[in-house]
Amino acid sequence: MKGTRPLDNAEILKVSEAFGGTFAIRNRSLFMLGVSVGGRISELIALKVDDVWQNGTPVKDLLFDRNIVKGGEVSRAVPVNIDGRQAIEALVAWHSELYECLDAKRPLFPSRKGQGSQPMTRIAAHNALKQAFETAGLNGKLGTHSLRKSYAQRLYEQTNDIYAVQEMLGHKSVVTTQRYLGVNYASVRDASEAMSIHSELNVSAKTLSSVNDASDDEILIELLRRGYDVAQLLQKEGSEQPIQHPTEAQKHLSIKNDPYQ
Repeated sequence: MKGTRPLDNAEILKVSEAFGGTFAIRNRSLFMLGVSVGGRISELIALKVDDVWQNGTPVKDLLFDRNIVKGGEVSRAVPVNIDGRQAIEALVAWHSELYECLDAKRPLFPSRKGQGSQPMTRIAAHNALKQAFETAGLNGKLGTHSLRKSYAQRLYEQTNDIYAVQEMLGHKSVVTTQRYLGVNYASVRDASEAMSIHSELNVSAKTLSSVNDASDDEILIELLRRGYDVAQLLQKEGSEQPIQHPTEAQKHLSIKNDPYQ
């Protein structure tokens, strides 16, 4: 879906916990495999059991054969991380329990109808994922393509290699890959939150990580910025005489606030 956004790791975890019903494992596995290998939704639902389960174990490299790749131009192999392998294991166990056998040629993501002889449709995949996004409380433009974009964004952030991302996505041109990769959405969200006048992070232009880490001058500057009478506070701390000489912090503020400087 054009314009859909990627998900960060925290959002992926929320969505993974949001699936329910008899087909929850199928739908969750579709989601987790999608964000782990970056396949198009059409490529994912075209997979068979033996594409991901060989010699009694999940594959570590998933081959998207040219007969299911968009345009049928070229096959590509993509590494399957532990998230993807766990999704495959859960899905194979679900197949065995629901159908009482493991048919290597059965669609990996079967339809609710026909005893698993047909794959789920793109519309069914969209609806299942949309429900999970809503249950997880996410907003923004999300769809089946968010899985592929999430994979692309996270892979780029790990490798900083756009050509590696291009190859894993099966793009003809790196220009297409560039369109997939926006800014780090999670970082922008955190930065945007910190900019808020109501944010606890927005203490000052220079946020102090802790009072113990701050110098005396930094603390005084912060107190002055907040409107405290620093001279009176210092006197209360045991000074018998009024402060005769300005501190470095006071000098700093005096210079900073002098319109002729």
